[in-house]
Amino acid sequence: MGTGRTLRKESHVRPCKTEAGKHRRTAAQRRRLVKFGLSEDEVKVMEAEAVRVLVQRPATIKKMLAKRAEAAAK
Repeated sequence: MGTGRTLRKESHVRPCKTEAGKHRRTAAQRRRLVKFGLSEDEVKVMEAEAVRVLVQRPATIKKMLAKRAEAAAK
């Protein structure tokens, strides 16, 4: 590891996140949730933070959908 000029100039080492990039990531995460099996209407209503949490744990989504299917079958 060096301690040169490149590492001291943080803004040049790592670019800042943009709003457009954030919207792209959020849209991609919403599409991913729909592919997992959630309805589009349900995903539209969700807040961005809830979408991020659910995308991180696909096993939780599968369990949630299985419970819903079981309840609907009864």
